[in-house]
Amino acid sequence: MQRPPHEDFSLKETKPHLGGGKVTGDKLTATYDLVEQMQYLYVRVVKAKDLPAKDVTGSCDPYVEVRLGNYKGTTRHFEKKSNPEWNQVFAFSKERIQASVLEVTVKDKDVVKDDFMGRVLFDLNEVPKRVPPDSPLAPQWYRLEERNGMKVKGELMLAVWWGTQADEAFPEAWHSDAAAVSGADGLANMRSKVYLSPKLWYLRVNVIEAQDLLPSDRSRFPEVFVKAILGNQALRTRISMSKTINPLWNEDLMFVAAEPFEEPLILSVEDRLAPNKDEVLGRCAIPLQCVEKRLDHVHRPLYSKWYNLEKHVIVEGEKKKEIKFASRIHMRICLEGGYHVLDESTYYSSDLRPTAKQLWKPSIGVLELGILNAHGLTPMKTKDGRASTDAYCVAKYGQKWVRTRTIIDSFFPKWNEQYTWEVFDPCTVVTIGVFDNGHLHGGDKSGGAKDSRIGKVRIRLSTLETDRVYTHSYPLLVLHPTGVKKMGEIHLAVRFSCSSLLNMMHMYSHPLLPKMHYLHPLTVIQLDSLRHQATQIVSMRLSRAEPPLRKEVVEYMLDVGSHMWSMRRSKANFFRIMGVLSGLIAVGKWFDQICNWRNPITTVLIHILFLILVLYPELILPTIFLYLFLIGVWYYRWRSRHPTHMDTRLSCADNAHPDELDEEFDTFPTSRPNDMVRMRYDRLRSIAGRIQTVVGDLATQGERLQSLLSWRDPRATALFVIFCLVAAIVLYVTPFQVVALLSGFYVLRHPRFRHKLPSVPLNFFRRLPARTDSML
Repeated sequence: MQRPPHEDFSLKETKPHLGGGKVTGDKLTATYDLVEQMQYLYVRVVKAKDLPAKDVTGSCDPYVEVRLGNYKGTTRHFEKKSNPEWNQVFAFSKERIQASVLEVTVKDKDVVKDDFMGRVLFDLNEVPKRVPPDSPLAPQWYRLEERNGMKVKGELMLAVWWGTQADEAFPEAWHSDAAAVSGADGLANMRSKVYLSPKLWYLRVNVIEAQDLLPSDRSRFPEVFVKAILGNQALRTRISMSKTINPLWNEDLMFVAAEPFEEPLILSVEDRLAPNKDEVLGRCAIPLQCVEKRLDHVHRPLYSKWYNLEKHVIVEGEKKKEIKFASRIHMRICLEGGYHVLDESTYYSSDLRPTAKQLWKPSIGVLELGILNAHGLTPMKTKDGRASTDAYCVAKYGQKWVRTRTIIDSFFPKWNEQYTWEVFDPCTVVTIGVFDNGHLHGGDKSGGAKDSRIGKVRIRLSTLETDRVYTHSYPLLVLHPTGVKKMGEIHLAVRFSCSSLLNMMHMYSHPLLPKMHYLHPLTVIQLDSLRHQATQIVSMRLSRAEPPLRKEVVEYMLDVGSHMWSMRRSKANFFRIMGVLSGLIAVGKWFDQICNWRNPITTVLIHILFLILVLYPELILPTIFLYLFLIGVWYYRWRSRHPTHMDTRLSCADNAHPDELDEEFDTFPTSRPNDMVRMRYDRLRSIAGRIQTVVGDLATQGERLQSLLSWRDPRATALFVIFCLVAAIVLYVTPFQVVALLSGFYVLRHPRFRHKLPSVPLNFFRRLPARTDSML
């Protein structure tokens, strides 16, 4: 599908007014220096005392209303309390203030109409300013007044000041742009928060053997296997080849476990009686708190243990029955701390450290991210008959997730929030996603509301210069079944500061993953399964936080569905391979032009260079590396000055066929009609047939090489063997430089001495037999 010509998917460099303009070279000096300062009026309502009673019981149900122009915020109310304590903060954006007086009113909650108890007025011109790291402004007692200015009984403790988003009260404050949101749940879903991913471990269960099993049918050979369950993960061994009551397996099962360990590992030994009928011969439950943690495989050996098998697992609180005879299972169980538990793809992983903190290297720098604003966002829903978007950002790097506050009903939201991460490896990626909040205004009650994705950006740290502030506007691109769509732009400021350039350079000599991934590698199938389990655990744990980071948000940030088949992505990868090979193809074409004397002067110079390198072979490697050095210096002029961003042309998203996109967004298993599935299956068979032909051609060339000495074609092998003998004698008596010169000049000979027919060696090679005639 062709994109509209007016859409701009490019990256734009910007020059925002960061940190109040305190700039010294590339390094900014302010504390909150990667965002634009936003002024807020803060009102902290602490408590009240000696409030007058408004009913016959002598008590009241007080709450405080903070009003500034058309904006109004209220505290929670207390029942039957004359000395309430709220300790709530209200923040009013200076950009939206349309009044000069702040009114703080104490009211008594009533069924019919809330009663006025008193108020305090503040002239905004008299409100003091506070800038961190100044200490918080101390609250003071203010005497309540009637509407006519007369003092009444009761006092209210308040603190009012001008501040910025760097204020400590900012994250927990009620914001004036949230005036339309009601309820504690809605307000909680708006606030900015920092989350931490759970600490993940690989759990290795080495099932060795079992003894003294008691199958119910003694007349047959048991077909025994072991099933292991940890939470939602279930694995099983193969059926033991030793069909006795003492079976052997010696098989590893790998799980993902998250701290704190809440669920035990449950193992059951089962006998396969029929294809769909298994008999449990014994079970055991192993708490993960008792499992040994292993950092590597060298310093301390891991000992195996025998575990008793019982017909029923004993639950806590039940009386344990006395067992006179028990079957046993022999296992070696450990929590592997030397691996990095992959919850992201290794191509854009944000963390590569092992699980065990003892194996962590010191940090090499700091990543600072300023989330400034977004503009031109697409309407995501309809509210009160008009289009609306309630946008917030999520950024993920390492184990730390951050979420900005939600800006209500704005296509041009301004966040201006800054976050910091420690960096342990420069070859990592930070991911920033923008979402529409679907859980405001009672969205939680419907149960089907989800936070819609608006787009995301990835920035690889190794492509950034150190201590430089990158301020760019990134396009937010999302692929829809109708094609790629620009959902808006997000404005970011990024700085990667390095504590030691030498340590960072030294990181490039280290393995990408911890050493256990290379000493005891996991299979590709295991890694895919474990990554799926890890993403499920992370999304489940973060969705239980308050406010929750929703499952759909976490899965989008972690690219959970990136492994599914996509015709578009397959084409993109093919063109990427062709782009890599294009350099070799260009060199081949250039060499062909040299051999055919298209430019005689260049060909003569190549002859001279070739002659020098043959006569002085010690110059070959220095010449190659000098040439590579000169190419690198030449390309330095055109180095990228901007971070990378989503490329629609590289992704083949700008001209993808609608049917290919529909196939990419299909569920698994498919939910499309049979005719459509049949058509796609036939198309896939056609593509696979071409791949099959290419693979077969490669196999044919390899088998021809093998047949040179296999005597499958006795005449061809005899000719090759005789040629090898003659070549050995000639090369022995002839200096190597002479042979190299003659060979080179023969390859570079003038077209007058060439023939259009294939050469003799090529004719001989094409006549060699392959094994294609033996295939069905």
